[in-house]
Amino acid sequence: MSQSQSTAKLPTVKVRFPPKLKFLFKPCRYKIIHGGRGGGKSWSVARALLTLGTQSPIRVLCAREFQASIADSVHRLLTDQIDILGLNDFYTIEKATIFAKNGTEFRFAGISNNVQAIKSYEGITHCWCEEAENIRKRSWETLIPTIRLGGSEIWVTFNAQLETDETYQRFVARPPPNSVVTKLNWSDNPWFPDVLREEMELLKERDEDAWLNVWEGHPRQNLDGAIYAKELRAATEDGRICRVPYDATKPVHTFWDLGWADNTSIWLAQVVGFEYRVIDHISGSQKPLNAYLGDLQARGYIYGTDWLPHDAQAKQLGTGRSVEELMRAAGRKVRIVPKLSVEDGINAARTVFANCWFDQERCADGLQSLRHYRYEMDERAGTLKRVPLHDFASHDADAFRYLCVALNEKPRPAPQVVTRDYPSRGATSWMTM
Repeated sequence: MSQSQSTAKLPTVKVRFPPKLKFLFKPCRYKIIHGGRGGGKSWSVARALLTLGTQSPIRVLCAREFQASIADSVHRLLTDQIDILGLNDFYTIEKATIFAKNGTEFRFAGISNNVQAIKSYEGITHCWCEEAENIRKRSWETLIPTIRLGGSEIWVTFNAQLETDETYQRFVARPPPNSVVTKLNWSDNPWFPDVLREEMELLKERDEDAWLNVWEGHPRQNLDGAIYAKELRAATEDGRICRVPYDATKPVHTFWDLGWADNTSIWLAQVVGFEYRVIDHISGSQKPLNAYLGDLQARGYIYGTDWLPHDAQAKQLGTGRSVEELMRAAGRKVRIVPKLSVEDGINAARTVFANCWFDQERCADGLQSLRHYRYEMDERAGTLKRVPLHDFASHDADAFRYLCVALNEKPRPAPQVVTRDYPSRGATSWMTM
């Protein structure tokens, strides 16, 4: 700490919190707050961290699964709370960071698209994971070992979606040692506003199941408009989501959805008899093609065909070559998935689903996406559109759709040889139709 930091006058902060959140000021490795809307989870955590930051220097990483820009982070929320608490003279707000006169610092990052940056962070004392319902298994496995400073803490806030989601299972269903898990709902918030109360009561009147999830924090069994809800329920009941070993006598085929800022998603599957064994899954963003090819090689599988979407044939500005050409040049065996409409592809997936077995561990993140893949809601009409919602689940679901379309492809019939008689000079001509 510099001399100016050590001599900085510390402000006096008077802050109100829901009584359930007093534990935020006591040391604990994991502090988990889940529940419905209106409980004040996010603003309470923001106030608590800003208050702790005035008492001694702390380094806070504010993380979420996806963060395309600083606008996706809690930067705005912290900025507003600094103003409300009267801490503008103590905290300096910059475009991508917030820091204080005593050395306290707030940084912001998306986990899925900043894996290497996350691994490089040093000296983090507090990690706040906001909207953590979207954080997936591999992201937690990357993040948690990174927050390794003695006495460091991981704070998690989220509204539960599905009971099967990784965050709910990891921190609520089976919480780790040295953790405090608290459910915070609107009824725990002494300052719950009337405008939200009216909104809450209206939803309870219209749709009690939705009210239980949105306001009471109960996880759902299925999301409204979930596209593969029936198929995933059957796979679970049939025991087809389990440990699925790699069969070294069969090739592993890969099925891709390509992205850069959005995710690139890859499913890895083997065909064994009439079974489609989905043994692995890869997802990432803002990584070059060679990174994914290196990841595939590192897994040690014997590969068959790489199935790519039609946009893999487009020439890239940087190289003048397509992804298809680059993969062929790398020695990969490539085919393009037959082009179907999204709805026809979904129907193909429903046809194939009953023959699919999924590795529960290696495909956990992909399965989470399939459970969240759903149709858009027409809010005005209160009905579902026939268009899938484009969100974090879309890319894994698109890659799975390509898997099903490719595996469901019927062999083309052999060309027929037809004999036709022609009057010209009394000769017989043969034509292949």
